Amino acid sequence: MCCISVLFGFASCHRAEKIIYPETKKVDTVDIYFGQKIPDPYRWLENDTSAETAHWVEAQNEITNAYLEKIPFRKSLKEKYTQIWDYPKYGVPFSKKNLYFYFKNDGMQNQSVLYVQEGLEGEPRVLLDPNRLSEDGTVAVASLSVSNDARYLAYSIAKAGSDWNEIYVMDIATGRNLPDHIPWIKFSGISWKGNGFYYSRYEAPKPGEELSTKNQNQRVFYHQLGNDPAKDELIWEDPQHPLRTFGANVTEDERFLIISESESTYGNKLHIKDLYNPSSPYIHIGDSFDWEFWVAGNFEDNFIVITNYLAPRRQVVSINFSHPEISSWQTLIPEKEEVLEGIALANGRMISQYLKDACHHLYSHKLNGQLINEISLPGMGTIGGFSSEKEKNIAFFAFTSFTYPTTIFKYDVEKNQTEIFRKPDVKFNSEDYTTEQVFYTSKDGTKIPMFIVHKKEFSRNGKNPTLLYGYGGFNISLTPSFSISLIPFLENGGVYAEANIRGGGEYGEEWHQAGTKMNKQNVFDDFIAAAEYLISNKYTSPQKLAINGGSNGGLLIGAVLNQRPDLFAVAVPEVGVMDMLRYHKFTIGRAWASDYGTSEESEEMFRYLLSYSPLHNIKAGTEYPAVLIMTADHDDRVVPAHSFKYAATLQSAQAGNAPVLIRIESKAGHGAGRPTNKTIESVTDKFSFIMYNLGMNPKF
Repeated sequence: MCCISVLFGFASCHRAEKIIYPETKKVDTVDIYFGQKIPDPYRWLENDTSAETAHWVEAQNEITNAYLEKIPFRKSLKEKYTQIWDYPKYGVPFSKKNLYFYFKNDGMQNQSVLYVQEGLEGEPRVLLDPNRLSEDGTVAVASLSVSNDARYLAYSIAKAGSDWNEIYVMDIATGRNLPDHIPWIKFSGISWKGNGFYYSRYEAPKPGEELSTKNQNQRVFYHQLGNDPAKDELIWEDPQHPLRTFGANVTEDERFLIISESESTYGNKLHIKDLYNPSSPYIHIGDSFDWEFWVAGNFEDNFIVITNYLAPRRQVVSINFSHPEISSWQTLIPEKEEVLEGIALANGRMISQYLKDACHHLYSHKLNGQLINEISLPGMGTIGGFSSEKEKNIAFFAFTSFTYPTTIFKYDVEKNQTEIFRKPDVKFNSEDYTTEQVFYTSKDGTKIPMFIVHKKEFSRNGKNPTLLYGYGGFNISLTPSFSISLIPFLENGGVYAEANIRGGGEYGEEWHQAGTKMNKQNVFDDFIAAAEYLISNKYTSPQKLAINGGSNGGLLIGAVLNQRPDLFAVAVPEVGVMDMLRYHKFTIGRAWASDYGTSEESEEMFRYLLSYSPLHNIKAGTEYPAVLIMTADHDDRVVPAHSFKYAATLQSAQAGNAPVLIRIESKAGHGAGRPTNKTIESVTDKFSFIMYNLGMNPKF
């Protein structure tokens, strides 16, 4: 029996009194879908620039911060994170001519710094330091591209986590910016041709609507250095289809311009022009958005293309510019049982990256596709950022796994030899931990893989605090990777589980489609089955199980929380898509329709979305577990209104005493470019909440 001593709802045995939440005004807004009335009482929270919404955010953060501040180990956890975060971190080097570029963070810098050096033995110098672009570290480098003559660096920056970017150009030799500056860039690459580059942009949004307005009419332009961006040459547009997006890429020899056209996150067409012959027409590859095509490179007028055309797990084909018709394609690497994720060209070879049971493998091939050898890797894990040039023998890549901190490897293509190039010095003893991969059975009998990480000295007694993570969408695969944020949890006896549920890309396009649109319930069933597996096999119990996911994974957490509130003790949905009836009305949301469908396309689709939409399936009078909703005020990918309305509804419905809180970060977005100090604050709050509500008493 414990002695109750309540302080802001806290007790010595981790029990709590019900929190009094800020009162959230309700309005009588009602939408009608196919004759059915759907109330939206918190519609006013969609106006993220109103004073009323700002007051609501302030009141919610006050309650959340007061709760978090009372967690007895929160301060020491932040100190622990600050200590273990402080080690040098390197990015994968990439080269242009004789120059090598790489990012490095000394340890606690808010943003990683771009360095350049001549050759691999040259003296590095700082080329671009984003930390000098703002006092609080909230300006980040979003993308960059080096001109083919290695004279110029074009780079884009993002402010406060927004998807909106601005492009600048630097003279690499002097390190000075040129006058060129292009604002209102979003979802764009930068691809050089001569003394200029191709890029994509939207019209500037109206003041006050920058973070919520629907993005339409993206166009491709060419910018010549020194010219006024307002007069840049228009290369491609499609006013008849304002919701489509376009990306431009130029082949390494600067001969071909490749325009990729898409209308969602899946499927594209290619339009290719011979820049040596400006009057020539574009050729076209793909006549629908049912397939995907990526050009890995070219040899004269033959393109090396990765595609899932009639090959759900992808194949590599050669397509000739003069004969792009399907009947003339030549198969170089046919579809295999494993999923092909990418092709790189190096020293007259093709390097293929495959995914087998959610782990990466690398292979070297001749240019005709013939297999030469497999490239040795340290074990079960993930390859990141394979960097090569098609005429160079040396390549680089990163390797990581759950207990293997991200390490940079150097690869000699000709000798088929890998060696460690840069190894991090992390305060973590990997030898104390083990990673299992299990295959459990979902509701419909499908076998689902899951990774489980824990200490080697471990007992299956049903009492272990466990964190289950998932995503399940957009053909995105979850593969093993090292996370500093997990270290304190694992060191204190925590178990981390990662489920490779349907909707992802772990087993190709069929696996992806099995978790989309009218199959979306499979995603939730797979995740629930993962939790049940962990419980039935005595890894944990419902009282010791936390769940977490972000973005589409936030939708996942919201949905399973409604369907099985009895199964979990803690839930942390981050930047989640919570209103499935209106998600497509904001910023780039309509691009997700290929995975979700929309409430307007048919009555059948509307009713299916309504059946699982996290916002619309909260039931008043239910005892929900402890919930920490996390979002940010500059998230213009999944606008914070999703989380705002969800939090207000869940707080109103909560019948139990477990906290339902929302943490709204300022000057932050969907996650990319977040400075180190904000990252540490965020993971401190997340894991303080998780560990406290799992009844842990961690020691640091």
